[in-house]
Amino acid sequence: MVVKVMNRTYRMSRKEYEGMLQMASEQVPFGIYAVEKDQYAELRNDKCQSITQLKARIRQFKSHGFKVHANRGESLKDAGE
Repeated sequence: MVVKVMNRTYRMSRKEYEGMLQMASEQVPFGIYAVEKDQYAELRNDKCQSITQLKARIRQFKSHGFKVHANRGESLKDAGE
């Protein structure tokens, strides 16, 4: 699998990618942290200001055929209570 992180490209196994995906999900509490398509994945750090903005970005990536990994901030709500 080919994984793009920032402006570098790495080749790794699916299991290694899933480990990196877990770390990336912890870094972006509200936004898109990864997109993937076939054997290509891109770790991102797209932070959003509103749920509307997040949904629009998710739709944009999905329209190009990507699977989108995003956090919607549910854990932030639980931590505040």
